[in-house]
Parts: sequence; structure tokens; C-alpha cells
Amino acid sequence: MKSVEELEQVLVAPSDELIQDMARLSGDVMILGAGGKMGPTLAVLARNAITAAGKDFKVYAVSRFSDESVRRKLERHGITVISADLLDERQLAALPEVENVIYMVGYKFGSTGNEHLLWAMNTYLPGRVAEHFRNSRIVSFSTGNIYHLSPVAWGGATESTPPQPYGEYAQSCLGRERIFDYFSRKYQMPVLHFRLNYAVDLRYGVLVDVAQSVFEGRPIDLSMGHVNVIWQGDANERALRALLHCSTPPKVVNVTGPETVSIRWVAQVFGKNFGKEPIFINEESETALISNASLSQQLFGYPRVTLGQMIDWVTEWIQNGLPLLGKPTHFQERQGRF
Repeated sequence: MKSVEELEQVLVAPSDELIQDMARLSGDVMILGAGGKMGPTLAVLARNAITAAGKDFKVYAVSRFSDESVRRKLERHGITVISADLLDERQLAALPEVENVIYMVGYKFGSTGNEHLLWAMNTYLPGRVAEHFRNSRIVSFSTGNIYHLSPVAWGGATESTPPQPYGEYAQSCLGRERIFDYFSRKYQMPVLHFRLNYAVDLRYGVLVDVAQSVFEGRPIDLSMGHVNVIWQGDANERALRALLHCSTPPKVVNVTGPETVSIRWVAQVFGKNFGKEPIFINEESETALISNASLSQQLFGYPRVTLGQMIDWVTEWIQNGLPLLGKPTHFQERQGRF
């Protein structure tokens, strides 16, 4: 892929399986928090899949949209864009009711020192949203951070692993799940907790973080020696298809790739590709923030884009000096501070 435009064309091309699922879905789709890293391509993917399924349901994208170019791009794709601050009760109350909601609102980076906003965004706001959309089904984006670090040899936390959130960000994300749990039971509102880690685009993600470090000759911290990754397009497809798996009590699904990826190994692969020797600091720990996504593979199949393909694409992207978002994942963080 030689440009952002070409990348985004790949990200918004629906699979046959997604089109078939959208043919089974009824009602409009609203994406709350659509202005982030994944939201814009998720909205366009939804529009393309619904159209390909022969349906005329609306797709709404809701965010503050500080970047006006994102808003214009979404509108060109036939998406109904609503600029709103969801913490403002009047603006939240003005949103139209829809059958299907994908909840992507969250606050992570920069939250240390802003814990009051962290809890308002991640735990208080979901309750207000659940009240407003009590007649909808909701896929709520969550995170693997709610699990504690687990032994790498165990293959990652499963959906039945008890949450042990470490740090206020992870605690607030578990709070978000518990609030949706409450309202799901109160209103018999179908919900699915979408525990994602880590999505990869060619402009950001764990693979981009590692590749940049190798390419620029910066040391790579091996303290968090293993991770999971999934192509952003595959993660977005799963979010849309998850609408058909919402339930009450809520269903929980870990969403990531099938591999437990060694940071040392992937850095060495990038080193070979770039003709550079990776620089490492520290040693791998016996534990890591990793998830077992076998249930996700059972429900949705294996990701279409493989780990090897992502590595090749990232290699070419970095070598060609193509645009990056400048938003590191901080996957190395072991103390839960973001």
C-alpha cells in the first residue's frame, strides 16, 4: 500500500461474511466515539457492508470531531455525522434512538493526573448512554487491560478469567462493563463487551511502535515481552458482526489475533527487513498482558489479515516514509499508568 487512501480502501472493504451478517441485521447503526483511530473506518465499513447487503439503514457517526476533515470524509460516504459532547446531557438527549449502537467512547492516554475525567468518561457516561439507548442493542468496546498480567505459558486470559484491573484506567474500564451489566439487566438490553487488544493500522499500533524503534535505532524495552495484535479491519468487522451476538446478561468476547507475539522476535524480523540490528533493553518477564481469543475465532473465524502480512505492510510503510499518527500504544506499560 502506497498511500493513506489505498490503506483506507482496504480497511473499509467488507468481507462476504460481514455482508451476510448485515443482511440479517435490522435497524440503523450508530457509532458513538467515531472520531478516534478506529471509528472513521468502522463507520465507512458499516456503510459499505449495509449497502452491499441491499439494506438502506442509516449509519450515524457521533463524536466531537475536532478534525473537520474527518467529518467531511464521512459525509462523502453517505454517513450521517453528528457533532456532540456526550458529557453534555442536552446533546446526549438530542441523539436519535436507533436499534444498534457501537460504543467506542473512552479515555486512556493522558489520564494520569486527570482521573476525575477518566472516571466520568469511562464509568459515569456509560450509565447515561444506557438510559438513553435502553431499547437498543449495544456493543461496548472494552479492553484486555481489565485482566491482570498472566503467565505467558498459559496462553492468555480467557473470558472466564476473573478481572483484576491494575491502575485507574483499567479499573474505570471494568467500571464501564459493570455499569452496562446493570442496565442490561434492568432494561433487558442486549449488550456485548468487546475486549480488544491491540488493533494495528499501518499508521499506529504495536507493530508500528516496534518497527519505528528498529528503523530509527532506538532501544526496545522487553519488560512486556509478549503481546497480541489484530488488523484494524478485522477488529472493525468483528465489532459490527458482534451486534448479532449481544445478549442479556451481556456476552463477553476477547478480540485479538490468535498468536502470542514475541516482541524480541518481531523486532528481529523488522531488523532483517530493514537491514538494521535491533537494540534491546531489559529482559522478558514471565507475565504479560495477553488474551486468549479462541471464542472470537469460533464466532467470527480467523482474521483475514495474518501477522506476517501485517509485518510486511508495516515494513514497506515505514521504509517509504508514509504518514504516521504519532500515537504510541505504550504497550510496555506494566504499572497501569497512562
